Amino acid sequence: MAEQTTRPGRTGAGSALLAAAVILVAFNLRPAITSVGPVLDQARATFAATAGWVGLLTTVPVLCLAAAGAVAPQLARWLGLRGAIAVALSAITAGLVLRVLGGPDLMIAATVVATSGVAVAGVLVPVVVRAGFPARVGLVTGLYTAALQAGATLGFAFTPLLAEGLGGWRPALASWAAIGAVALAGWFAWGRPSTAAAGPADGVRESVLASPLAWTITAFFGLQAFVAFAVMNWLPLALMDRGVNRTDAGLLLGLLSIVALPVSLLVPPLAGRGCGQSGWILALSACGAAGLVGLLLVPTAGPWQALPWVLLLGLGMSVFSLALTVIALRASSAARTAGLSGMAQGIGYLIAGTGPFLVGLLRETTGGWTVPFTVLLAVVGAQAVTGALAGRPRTL
Repeated sequence: MAEQTTRPGRTGAGSALLAAAVILVAFNLRPAITSVGPVLDQARATFAATAGWVGLLTTVPVLCLAAAGAVAPQLARWLGLRGAIAVALSAITAGLVLRVLGGPDLMIAATVVATSGVAVAGVLVPVVVRAGFPARVGLVTGLYTAALQAGATLGFAFTPLLAEGLGGWRPALASWAAIGAVALAGWFAWGRPSTAAAGPADGVRESVLASPLAWTITAFFGLQAFVAFAVMNWLPLALMDRGVNRTDAGLLLGLLSIVALPVSLLVPPLAGRGCGQSGWILALSACGAAGLVGLLLVPTAGPWQALPWVLLLGLGMSVFSLALTVIALRASSAARTAGLSGMAQGIGYLIAGTGPFLVGLLRETTGGWTVPFTVLLAVVGAQAVTGALAGRPRTL
């Protein structure tokens, strides 16, 4: 499908409504994943499920995020950008309802449906931003990222309260489908991006795969996601091993996500206005490295001793917002954005999926956190290098 040009008649009100639709979609992309963890023990007890079932349930989202890199651009070529995201939101909403209606097998299958929708929408939203807001990529990416992180935080923070108030884990998880329904309605009402070409033509896809810049961006995205997945999975246990109680460790994990919200709102618009994003990427990477060094070397007897290092680590993980910004800015058209987004997120999430496994294996093998944190520090260093290269002002 040939790419259409931006419609000259787009008004300020139309842009605002499209931005609102993007924010609604973004807010819906993480509760499907983060809401499960707080009630996973209850679901497992209900089903008398094995550890293998738990492992499969927690691995499925990562696999779906990776697979979306290949599926999302093709789906967009068939249905158009608006139609593909509508299908993705429908899959999220349906999957969130279906996963609580049956037994363990249905929960796995419905999780595949819901997180596949999450993955497809996650790949295609940067295309909406690039096509609909070519002069405000940084601003809209910041709003999108902040909404995404807010949804993630609310998913694991409010699900236990919903389970208590609604009488169990099933209605608590199902209640997040309401967000999907609202996002779907908002997308149908406002989500009219200025291009109908969501995916690249085959020649565009080949040029993206052949581009050294595209591989640099993919490496940057994958390395920052590797760190984020590993930290989100293992930081609470690392803190507890250093003397922080379980409740405080959970609060610190929540703070890690919350600190990213103002950064995601402020940094991408500022970075998008400059000639490049390398300086911002290096600064945030340095914050993440400092946080890891502090947790590795400074004795921690309670939450207050760990707090400054967790805050620095949260700032470092905010580089995710710049990874999305770079995807939108480095592509010369919406079609190339689709190809680059699919490549960076598809391969990047495969890289990220190895993070929790490797850190857990190293911790089990060595009996401590020195080696795992040292490896994460090295990954942050590689992230900084690839990010600095990806942030230079050029396009593919």
